[in-house]
Amino acid sequence: MSKVEQLPKVASRVKNLSVVYLAIVAMSTSLLTTELSAKQHDKKPKLILQITVDQLRGDLPFRYQDRFVKNGFNYLLNKGTVYRDAHHGHANTETIVGHVSLATGTHPSNHGLVGNIWFDRKANKTVYNIEDGRYKLLTKGADVDKETEIDPTQKQANVDGRSPRSISASTFSDEMVIASNGKAKVFGVSIKDRGAVAMAGHGGKALWFSKSTQEFVSSDYYFKQYPLWVNQWNDKKMPARYGNKAWELLHDKATYLFGEDDDKQWEADFAGYKRTFPHPFGEASSPYFSTLLTINPVGDELTVDFTKQLILSEKIGEDAITDYLSISLSSTDYIGHFFGASSLEMEDNLLRLDRTLADLFSFIDKKIGLDNTVIVLSSDHGGPEIPGYLQEKKLSGEYVSAREWDGLAEITRLKKSLGIKQPLITGYHHPYIYLDHKIIEKNNLDLSVVQNQVSKALLNINDVYRAVASHRVEEGTLSDTKINKAIINNHFPSRSGDIYIVFKPQDFINDLEGLTVPSVHGSPWVYDTFVPVIFAGMNIPAQHIYKKIETTDVAPTLSAILKIKAPSASQGNILVEVFEQ
Repeated sequence: MSKVEQLPKVASRVKNLSVVYLAIVAMSTSLLTTELSAKQHDKKPKLILQITVDQLRGDLPFRYQDRFVKNGFNYLLNKGTVYRDAHHGHANTETIVGHVSLATGTHPSNHGLVGNIWFDRKANKTVYNIEDGRYKLLTKGADVDKETEIDPTQKQANVDGRSPRSISASTFSDEMVIASNGKAKVFGVSIKDRGAVAMAGHGGKALWFSKSTQEFVSSDYYFKQYPLWVNQWNDKKMPARYGNKAWELLHDKATYLFGEDDDKQWEADFAGYKRTFPHPFGEASSPYFSTLLTINPVGDELTVDFTKQLILSEKIGEDAITDYLSISLSSTDYIGHFFGASSLEMEDNLLRLDRTLADLFSFIDKKIGLDNTVIVLSSDHGGPEIPGYLQEKKLSGEYVSAREWDGLAEITRLKKSLGIKQPLITGYHHPYIYLDHKIIEKNNLDLSVVQNQVSKALLNINDVYRAVASHRVEEGTLSDTKINKAIINNHFPSRSGDIYIVFKPQDFINDLEGLTVPSVHGSPWVYDTFVPVIFAGMNIPAQHIYKKIETTDVAPTLSAILKIKAPSASQGNILVEVFEQ
């Protein structure tokens, strides 16, 4: 064979060798990339920042996204892993229930916080969720002023002490404390005491805003005395600087989606705050001044300003051990109650909250680095539309009369048939009706039978969609429906009442202990369960995920990021997309 004839074979061999070489290079590159990716994921963040925006329904950030600044909500929405179909899996969508579910990775059936309040049968009194007389507030006069407090659940507190002792499971922040031998710095901050306490857990430190003293305060569960920086921030009298000022629109009214809807008769006109912009705060010495500061974006601005001082003073994120900081932002909730989800006030609030978040993220980036921080943002619950707004759009929605349940004709007839002359229903503490067990026992009646009969009677009321006897939850005899599952998830035997009430969609009681508000959440319907869940920051890929998840998935996912065990009663799933590059 001539040398010329041999050339094709040589060329073929060279080609094959080239393919092999390229394959080896590709494999080496892939292995190197995998190794680098693994090393990146082995690196622990300096800070876990958990943001809970109270009453932020899952659709609202997207409604105004095109008007957000670059590095607020849009930092999360454009650079984070965004779950577009996230829901709470329990039925009673109230503040403490949602916060503790996010913190523990489990439902009220395990963590025990079935509602903002419940009836304690042993103590024979109504209980506020985090009250604890063993641990007094450190600031004199910082307890709830029942004359001016608008939060009906806080008004139910019998003592001035606060602690997390009612939470029957560990939180993610607790697990951080355990895994670090107490070296991780763990803090929870909020306008609401329950928003701070729930996320700080048993092992962290909680600080919240007292409307009575216009200061951030805590209890001796967390501190023997305040750190110097807390006193220094309070001494600045930041809230008082808003005296004789007002909540003004951020932009020209014509640029707003709800710009022509500034004066609706269903909106609340509370203490001279008005239904229209500008909303005046009044003098700093007026009884409702600090309350009015929370029904607008200022409440969140104060919370973030205090938090920035905390980060500096406690040296958050400055060592090799991951720290935890929870910020629960409450203004959206108060605004939702007074003006509704679809209002000019809510629109402007979210535009201002966006800037507040951008300011916080910029601060963290400078002090710690966003690339060293994992951020997770969610909400404790969503919120309904105001019935008046729905009716204006030719949809249905009604207020349910806050009647005395025991005096209803259906219950009166039932009592007569049972031979009961005394009150049978002792109270309605959303979402539960409580029966008088002593009267039932005295009349030699079976509790489960009476629960069934009262439930059937209540179903005759037009506004009631479900009335579920608690014994059926405990015996496991309920049909397998979404609503029933949510009710089961909400049941904690020693605190839940005898009958769980679900009103028809968009119907709710709006008279809260004498305070009438246009909007009230707390149902198992989608508008109340639907919330954002967004992970962003260190090693988190940018993507939108459309599978359905639950808020109980947040805590075990955070645990997986830190490679620590999940909270003690966790039943959520690890969200694997957060780890995929």
